[in-house]
Amino acid sequence: MLAHLSSLLGGLLTAAFGGGWGCFIGPLIVWLVKKDTMPFVDDQGKEALNFNITVAIAFLVLLLLSVVTFGIGLLIAIPLWVIIGIAWLVLTIVASVKANEGVRYRYPFTLRLIK
Repeated sequence: MLAHLSSLLGGLLTAAFGGGWGCFIGPLIVWLVKKDTMPFVDDQGKEALNFNITVAIAFLVLLLLSVVTFGIGLLIAIPLWVIIGIAWLVLTIVASVKANEGVRYRYPFTLRLIK
C-alpha cells in the first residue's frame, strides 16, 4: 500500500516545482528497499512504478505537443492533463485500497517497463 500512496506524496511534494514529476520516486524507493524480502511489495512496487512512469510519459508527450505547436496544442493538452490527473488520483487510491486488502492490483493502460 505504501508503494501506491507514496506516489501521491511524491507528486504533492514536487507539484510546486514542476508539475509533480516526483510521483515515481516514492514507489521506486519502496520497491528498491523491499523487493528482495517481500514478494507482494515487489509485485505492487513494480506496478506502481510502471503506472507512474506511464503517466509521466503521457504528461511529457502532451507538453512536447504544446511546445511543438507553439501553444496551440494546449487546447488538447490541458483537458487531457485534467482527465489523466483525475484518473491517476482515482486509480492510485483504488490500488492502495486493494493492496491494503492483500489483492494484487493491475493498473489499466500501463506500460510494463519494469518486469
